[in-house]
Amino acid sequence: QVQLVESGGDLVQAGGSLILSCVASGSIFAINNMWLYRQAPGKQRALVASISSGGSTNYGDSVKGRFTISRDNAKNTVYLQMNSVKPEDTAVYYCNANIRIDSSTRWYSYWGQGTQVTVSS
Repeated sequence: QVQLVESGGDLVQAGGSLILSCVASGSIFAINNMWLYRQAPGKQRALVASISSGGSTNYGDSVKGRFTISRDNAKNTVYLQMNSVKPEDTAVYYCNANIRIDSSTRWYSYWGQGTQVTVSS
């Protein structure tokens, strides 16, 4: 059984910083791309950032220059460094990853349960 668990969500003041983590655990053979999405109340889930197994990154336009995604492949963990946060960053942040549980299976998409980030003005 594979699980993704996010942590680090908190209440933070505008202009502050926060680090989110997402750890994949269980029967894991390999992980390729990892993504972080967010969903604000009344809005659709939106891509925040992604990172490949090789470290290539992409960011949503609203977070470019402020957020940095990174990963530790040995720990099956992805991190999101959030700087200069704004009230509009308030959302539940979700982790998503493509994972193979052994060499003979296809890639499956797994989601975490989410972690709440609230930015006060």
